[in-house]
Amino acid sequence: MNKKILSPIDNAELETRISLNYNRLESGDYYGIEKVFARKDYDWYGDKEGRALLAFVSHYRISGAKIPCMELMLEQMPDRLNSDGYFGPIYENEIHEQQLSGHSWLLRGLCEHYEAFSDSFSLETAVRITENLYLTKKGCFSSYPINREEKKEGGVSGSEVGTIDGWILSSDIGCAFMSVDGLSHVYAVTKDARVRELLDEMIFVYLGIDKVTLKAQTHCTLTAARGMMRMYKETADEKYLDGARSIMELYAFGGGMTETYQNLNWWGRPDSWTEPCAIVDSLMLAGELYKATSEEKYRAIAARVYHNGLAAAQRENGGAGTDSIVLDGTDDFLYSKMFEAYFCCTMRLAEGLRYINENKDIFAAMTEGEVTKKGRIYSDGDILYAEVSGGAERYAEKFVTVDGHNLCPIVKYYKVPAEVMKESKQRILF
Repeated sequence: MNKKILSPIDNAELETRISLNYNRLESGDYYGIEKVFARKDYDWYGDKEGRALLAFVSHYRISGAKIPCMELMLEQMPDRLNSDGYFGPIYENEIHEQQLSGHSWLLRGLCEHYEAFSDSFSLETAVRITENLYLTKKGCFSSYPINREEKKEGGVSGSEVGTIDGWILSSDIGCAFMSVDGLSHVYAVTKDARVRELLDEMIFVYLGIDKVTLKAQTHCTLTAARGMMRMYKETADEKYLDGARSIMELYAFGGGMTETYQNLNWWGRPDSWTEPCAIVDSLMLAGELYKATSEEKYRAIAARVYHNGLAAAQRENGGAGTDSIVLDGTDDFLYSKMFEAYFCCTMRLAEGLRYINENKDIFAAMTEGEVTKKGRIYSDGDILYAEVSGGAERYAEKFVTVDGHNLCPIVKYYKVPAEVMKESKQRILF
């Protein structure tokens, strides 16, 4: 029997990943003050602004360096908000699902900024959004439509798909419940009992929804679970831990996770792509569950997501892009589908890198020093091995020959020039 070895993460690699992402956010026009506020016709109200602010604060927490746009966007934000203090239209008799989802990220960014700098603007803006956009919806979440015609038009960025029972719905099914994350952070900061009551309503409804049948978006589902873990940390109420645990179990063992520890964007839809936003969510959720329970399976999931799922997600420019869905019986090749999802995943990667940097021990890889076929795939403990072609093999860490196959750990795309990455495939042997 091989001796198991717990190998710490490569600090130099993590520092490089952080630096690349920082440079992308600091110098990319899309994240500069001229473009950081979304166009008025972009119907994910508050989403870009929130993800950008959260990313900027995440890098400040890592290094103490301020991306200039962070403070500039807060200075200009009041002039961009509506009379109720949030982005987009004021819907009197309808609930815009994507507006709720987008403002969850804005709440997260504002709360993180308040915790870092104790500024009154961030706190007051977060409280006003909570009052006028969210608390007005109390009692409405039980009417969230779950009986709907299956549609497959959802793109990398979701879109409106119609109105049912007063809900303006998104192709990112269930994204309204993304707000559990942002609202839980507001609760952590304010301890407002009304916010907890609203969260309890939302969590109860969402836990009762059959996410596989509904084909809910895995990103929003995992994000909601992270909010449940924050509520558990704040209250020690086991119901929040149980809810987060049930979602992690469903995701990891119920068809939400690919063979490369990435995500199916919607349950049961292999005609899709991975989404680094959800990969980051799964990594953070598994890490928080491990810290709360000390159960080894959660540490293993967190480490495997980092060493395999995140390996291919980050690109050479520091951003994050989508990859193919690797499932036994469908596609056994891992390859790039979109070079960079700069409008969401590049920004979400920042918080993921911060989390990894603050919890390095969780992401140490358990290895045995030998690559063998375990179940359906070749691995050395937590590290998956693949056959690589198309040029990316030049950037592999090492090669071993097993059963006549020349295998290497999944090649990390941040090391690979874009033109090479686009021509390369990594085959997972089933």
